[in-house]
Amino acid sequence: MTYRDVVSRQVLTWACTAIGARMPVAMAPLALVFLVRERPGGYSLGAVLAAAYVLGEIGGAPVLGMRLRPERARVELAVGLAVGTVGFLGLGLFSGAHPVVLAGFAFVAGGAPAAATGGLRTLLSELVPARSVAQALSVESILTAGVWAVSPAAVAGLALGVAPRVPLLLAAGLMAWSVAGLWLLPARWGGGEADAAGGDGPPLLRVLVGAWPVYVVGAASLALLGLSELVLPALLEQRGIGVGWSGPLLTGMAVGGGLGAFVYGLRGWPGLLRTRSVVLMAGTSVCVALAAVISAAVGIAVALVMGGTLQAGAMLTRNLSLREVLPTRALAAGYSVMYAASGVGYAATGSLAGALLKVAAPSTAILAGVGLTVAMTGVGWWGEVRRAARAECLAEGGGGAVVLGGVGAGPVDESGGGAGVRGGGGGAEGGV
Repeated sequence: MTYRDVVSRQVLTWACTAIGARMPVAMAPLALVFLVRERPGGYSLGAVLAAAYVLGEIGGAPVLGMRLRPERARVELAVGLAVGTVGFLGLGLFSGAHPVVLAGFAFVAGGAPAAATGGLRTLLSELVPARSVAQALSVESILTAGVWAVSPAAVAGLALGVAPRVPLLLAAGLMAWSVAGLWLLPARWGGGEADAAGGDGPPLLRVLVGAWPVYVVGAASLALLGLSELVLPALLEQRGIGVGWSGPLLTGMAVGGGLGAFVYGLRGWPGLLRTRSVVLMAGTSVCVALAAVISAAVGIAVALVMGGTLQAGAMLTRNLSLREVLPTRALAAGYSVMYAASGVGYAATGSLAGALLKVAAPSTAILAGVGLTVAMTGVGWWGEVRRAARAECLAEGGGGAVVLGGVGAGPVDESGGGAGVRGGGGGAEGGV
């Protein structure tokens, strides 16, 4: 396995565009916390605004993602990103507005560009050979980890050193940059064969619902990130550590994620994907729980770095699992639904933490969120076991194609790594 096939000028152009689209997403929750931190009940209000932002993502990703059409992908993605730019500008320019107004801007900033993640991932599949799908997935994860590594430090530094509104104005500029970058990428993806919602087979919505266990575990994975990001400033104050350390600590967690993604893409790994996912999620949960109970800054840093390393592997297993259970025509929409499901986990733990911060210590809020995450992981694992058992029974009884969630997806290979990816398709097949 090698990363050589992923290195090209076109992929570099895609990476620059993706940074402009994704860095605002990484900046937004912490930037919203700092935006209202000085107000009465500032941390709780910040958690509510972050939840409004994520609720916009949750609503926008599946709706807009399912409406994306290959032949006009560039225009649709550009419109969504442009409207998102307006939302971020509103937050930065009217930072003293009523909380309801701020929540509205946050909702628009999160919802309008929510299909960009799935769309850009599908465009990436046009730029790499089919054999390099696993490596492309890892490179994308490394890029995302780099964005999350830079974003917290940039937000904390700008909000505390310049003004609380500056990170949101920067986010608006970056998103506008991504709109321009789209015109250097392919205008569409695929060759028209049963691309988006059309084609033969069951309805797209039924196809996507059949993959629900993968979405649940994906939501659990991002829930831990939400816990770390939204509650960390309050936790540091509880421990008597300067709140300005929240940025560097979250940067360390993101750097750990980049390292984990790189290592995962170097080779194939033993065991079923669902088993690997549960093990990695359990390890991430332990790390986040340790960060909540350790009092020393060094100990918190080590726990977060280790948690980020394991969390990256968990998300990669989820994306590989999604490719196994969805046909080619549903992949672009499936990426968007995964994005929305991850946002559900983020919003659930963020809302829980925001409510608990009013009546309990930050460490208690984090531990409660970890418990919710473990429960979500268990439900997703149970669903995947049931799906695999049903597929095995159908394969033994029918002797033909295995049907997963109502979809003729072919035999399932859960060995993971590059071998776990269906080969030979091109088009949307290449995006993870």
